[in-house]
Amino acid sequence: MINWMVANEALVRSACFGFILLTMMLWETLRPKRERKHSRLLRWSQNIGLVFVNSFLVRLILPLATIGVAQYAHDNQIGVFHQLGVAPVIAFVLTLVIFDMAIYWQHRLFHKVPFLWALHKVHHVDQDIDVTTGSRFHTFEILLSLLIKFALVLLLGPSVFAVMVFEILLNATAMFNHANVALPKKWDAIIRWVFVTPDMHRVHHSTIMDESNRNFGFNLSCWDRLFSSYQDQPAKGHLGMNIGVSGYNRVTQIQYLPGMLWLPFIRPEPSTKNPGTKIDQ
Repeated sequence: MINWMVANEALVRSACFGFILLTMMLWETLRPKRERKHSRLLRWSQNIGLVFVNSFLVRLILPLATIGVAQYAHDNQIGVFHQLGVAPVIAFVLTLVIFDMAIYWQHRLFHKVPFLWALHKVHHVDQDIDVTTGSRFHTFEILLSLLIKFALVLLLGPSVFAVMVFEILLNATAMFNHANVALPKKWDAIIRWVFVTPDMHRVHHSTIMDESNRNFGFNLSCWDRLFSSYQDQPAKGHLGMNIGVSGYNRVTQIQYLPGMLWLPFIRPEPSTKNPGTKIDQ
């Protein structure tokens, strides 16, 4: 079974992506958390369109996928796991945990470094975060993220299957925790002890800088607690909070595909509160 999944990695990942996407879209339609500001058809078509553009450009610019690097590391016995002879099961678990922590710190880095934030803000200017926001990233950010994962694969030497499972989990949890769904508070409180929930991650998309610099995790929630970046709820509540980035409100820039691709090179419009920042207080 594992060999078949690895051999058909692209098919398996596409099937999982499609299943989670459609499931969360249905959940959002039946039980949304917040009212929309923009047309659902517009947002979904443009955000998913960006996914297809990224898939094409990334394959064109950087044809070697993370799976390919993992196979290369395996064939040449590269990485800590190979050198230390770590048991496959232990290596599998460590891969999922270490990669998840790496994504957490990568996320913090993209908020801290100005030129990285210029790319990452394409993700944050979406004012109606939902399941499609979980895959809405600028092409250059995707490429940089891949290079970071390549380095991590060569450092650790995880199995091809472990890398594939991580990539599937990363896509699935990103779509889940960005979803505009009303999860019962009791369930949310229980789930977020282990995994990032939509309410937990929504805080991170606040226009208030103190809140947008919280809750960086995508899958495991422990990193935000461990590294002191956890915030339980937004100050204005989930229905009252403002989502997006101050200074970026033009629909052509934040909702249309050409605008998204060009957004890193556009300065924010002046704000009467604090020009050029992400603050909205």
